Amino acid sequence: MKNIVIASDSFKGSLSSAEVASAAEEGIKAVFPDCNVTKICIADGGEGTTEALVKALGGRMTAVQVHDPLMRPIEAFYGITDDECGNASCGRTAIMEMSAVSGLPLLASSERNPMKTTTFGTGEMILDASRKGCRRFLLGIGGSATNDAGTGMLSALGVKFLDKDRNRLRGTGENLSRIAYVDMSEVPAEIFSSEFIIACDVDNPFCGPEGAAYVFAPQKGAGRKEVELLDKGLESFASVTEKFCGCDISTLKGAGAAGGLGGALAAYLDARLVPGSEMILEAAGFDGKIAGADLVITGEGKIDRQTSMGKVPSAVLRHASAMDIPVIAIAGCIDRDLEGNSGFTAVFPVSPGNIPAEEAMQPAVAAANVRRTVTQIMNVIKMSRNE
Repeated sequence: MKNIVIASDSFKGSLSSAEVASAAEEGIKAVFPDCNVTKICIADGGEGTTEALVKALGGRMTAVQVHDPLMRPIEAFYGITDDECGNASCGRTAIMEMSAVSGLPLLASSERNPMKTTTFGTGEMILDASRKGCRRFLLGIGGSATNDAGTGMLSALGVKFLDKDRNRLRGTGENLSRIAYVDMSEVPAEIFSSEFIIACDVDNPFCGPEGAAYVFAPQKGAGRKEVELLDKGLESFASVTEKFCGCDISTLKGAGAAGGLGGALAAYLDARLVPGSEMILEAAGFDGKIAGADLVITGEGKIDRQTSMGKVPSAVLRHASAMDIPVIAIAGCIDRDLEGNSGFTAVFPVSPGNIPAEEAMQPAVAAANVRRTVTQIMNVIKMSRNE
């Protein structure tokens, strides 16, 4: 083994993508000390996306004072990197996760209420980056606490949402059905001229039985009545949006992501919605980095049927297979139904079956298990090749 690439997602609740890669590298070096190991931090648009992209693109983190989903002041962080052209006129790229400012983990269980929560803080973060010269935005929108159809975000950028009497409305879920007019005259020109690429890993439409409210609002604190009101609000807002933007987002795939934020970004900012893992692989120059590799190692906390639905390991497998590079996957645990039917060259669980999940997920234990498993894989490869 001369060249091995490690491109794993995080083991959620246990190890970051970088920590998985470091432990796997130690396992490789224990058997092939002279092997050239390339580590690529990967995520899928949710937790860890900013860290993965900042490391992949050589960026830096910056702090900003914004508001959380209930409009309480908080400090948040996002990444900035200069464009590859090296020319200041090209602008900069901002790397963000909406969950950092508008995410569910920011609220206690008793505070969850998608009728009241807002994406205003996400808009503040975008505006801050724009003022710092960013003209390209890579934004992950997983893990939201909101169902405001992005009206909070757009309000922070200068969009005015008005009721039938021309009174300005706050960007919240409960106000969606009251919106009758949209005024975009105060949005900075730089916002409309910027490129927005959105990591979106769901295909749900904006509204309806499979839309943002019915599918996602219950986990954000909505009861049956609130879900119905939110869906009616989304349907009404989609109609208003089509009138003012000329864009029908009601059935657009991915528009229901993050409580309708995906649809707002597509309609008002001409954003491109792409699978999160694909966005990161593209930004990291993944195909170029795996060219000539003897093996790619990928993984995530649990490999199951959802892995094939746009998750990091499946994206890595697709790209590597196109270049005839074998891919081995590792995971904390594996769905038995996938045995022999995953598409990977091999799939290995790293956790022994005789320890409780709580213990296996402890960072030190998980790292040791990754290191041990990869060492064993390398030993098998060495023996089979007589190296």
